[in-house]
Amino acid sequence: MSSSPLRLLALAIASIMTLSVAAPAEAAKKKTQRQSAPQSRAAKARSTPRAAPRRPAAVPLPIKQDNAAKLNRIYDEYWDASMRLNPLQATFQGDPRYNDQLPNFLSAASRQQSHDFMVEWLGKVEAVGATGLQGQDLLSYEIFVRDAHVSLAGEQYPTWMLPINQYYNLSSIIAVLGSGAGAQPFRTVKDYENWSRRSLGIPPLFEQAIANMREGKAAGVVQPRALMEKVLPQLDAVIKPSAEESLFWGPIRNMPADFSAEDKARISAEYKRMIENRIMPAYRSLRGFIATEYMAAARSTDGMAALPNGRAWYAHNVASSTSPARSPAEIHALGEQEVKDLQARIDAVMKQARIRGSQQKAFNAMRNDRQFAFRDANALLASYADAGRRVNAAVPALFNEQPKARLEIKAVEAERAATSSAASYQPGSADGQQPGVLYVNTSDLPSRKRWAVTMQYLHEAIPGHHYQLGAQQELTALPRFRRLGGDVAYVEGWGLYAESLGQELGLYSDPYDQLGYLQTTLLRTVRLVADTGLNAAGWSRQQATDYMVKNADIPAADAASEVERFMALPGQALAYRVGEIKIRLLREKAKAELGDRFDPREFHHEILKDGSMPLDILEAKIDRWIASKKA
Repeated sequence: MSSSPLRLLALAIASIMTLSVAAPAEAAKKKTQRQSAPQSRAAKARSTPRAAPRRPAAVPLPIKQDNAAKLNRIYDEYWDASMRLNPLQATFQGDPRYNDQLPNFLSAASRQQSHDFMVEWLGKVEAVGATGLQGQDLLSYEIFVRDAHVSLAGEQYPTWMLPINQYYNLSSIIAVLGSGAGAQPFRTVKDYENWSRRSLGIPPLFEQAIANMREGKAAGVVQPRALMEKVLPQLDAVIKPSAEESLFWGPIRNMPADFSAEDKARISAEYKRMIENRIMPAYRSLRGFIATEYMAAARSTDGMAALPNGRAWYAHNVASSTSPARSPAEIHALGEQEVKDLQARIDAVMKQARIRGSQQKAFNAMRNDRQFAFRDANALLASYADAGRRVNAAVPALFNEQPKARLEIKAVEAERAATSSAASYQPGSADGQQPGVLYVNTSDLPSRKRWAVTMQYLHEAIPGHHYQLGAQQELTALPRFRRLGGDVAYVEGWGLYAESLGQELGLYSDPYDQLGYLQTTLLRTVRLVADTGLNAAGWSRQQATDYMVKNADIPAADAASEVERFMALPGQALAYRVGEIKIRLLREKAKAELGDRFDPREFHHEILKDGSMPLDILEAKIDRWIASKKA
């Protein structure tokens, strides 16, 4: 989740992919909740960019202040220019200025334009340089330059030849936008007119996707057949014989009551023509191409290494989503060792608690025993409230600051329950007036387990996302490319690290709470091994599935869905656990170097106080902090 315009657009697009018709279950749902958070923050907060202080011409600014002011003006101009270049990104960020535009961002001309754009703005920033920069100004420079170089380095890999799979399905992006269930607003007459104009770009965009996939066929850069077989049902669910039966009729069914009769009639007629004569033919054309032409060329291989230059391509994916410090082979070995350590910890907890039988038997009981279920929605909500009281009493031992915004616990609205994870977080306002919200999904009660509540509270609320996103929300002077973005490895890594603090804080006193945390962490850790095994080490899909079943005790069907995710989004699942491990290692490093001067409260403040950033830049920042403490 880096900050270049192309990668921010990818983030925004990815945030709605799990709403597609045939989306796999829990892992993708979690991703939807988390990655949509920057959109919500963008819609709520707009701060005034900092301008250069006015001084008499004869008294120049010090270099430090002058460069910082120049760079902040450049960042502000860059953000506005990136919104103009990427109208979908603007929509996902809550910026309505370009809601009527849908450029052909898959075309060669658009790719060249994006390349030139990044080269231009990177050149402007590097021309000013980092001389004299400190604190947030230095971090902003480092993050911008790092992300721009990562974006440019990625251009050598033909991602544009693979525009569709069941996780990343262009047709699902359009369907969610046009159905009224996504970021595209449908509140005013102008909003309705905006979507009608934006829909003019759908046929050429779909035609370009087809053209790109044909180029991919010629170059041997094609999707696995196993993924594309899942795309056809997604398309079939969208394609309907009449406008009234389609998802795109949703805005008409939900048209605001205060529209005039004339506007209602005009818009309804226009939408019927738009859906039946413009949108549905584009969908049918795409579906026909995939079914009759592309499917025959789809590959039988599974991992990314089977593609031309695939190993280098995957290594780039890994570096951009985690940190350049670790190669796929290093992450694979790290994951194998972490799996062994976690399994040993699980055995130790079971032995201490006198839980008899195998790990598999214990986890099966935890999934199915009625003692771990809730009798009703109120009991589930009360359990989260109780966890909150226990956490609030414990966290002062490790944290000396908290966000201005208070935290509320609410049930997920019924209309969102089917696509929401068990728990999710919505940041409050920067001024603290609007609370952060921990949303608890009270639907499907049998799947909500008592042993998961404390762990989820730590991750989603305190000291997890409420502390991290809440702190970032208050940094209103940050450039928008930082304040409205974020790094997945940092954000989700912090969430997992917060879960791990439950043991240190004495919150996993119930052995089943501790086992639930360890088993969930084990699942996240086997992803490191299976993803890198599949995409870099030559594993087959079945090998990766078998490894996950054997080592994490999950059903084969769930493991197969996980592996399909690794095939569709190679390297994406690594960021979470790699981020957590990096934060843990930085803490161990600081403690080793500072000795008695180490205070975990100061360390946590240092991690959180500057907002999200890539892991390599975070490490350099913590190294500077350690050096300052030793001075």
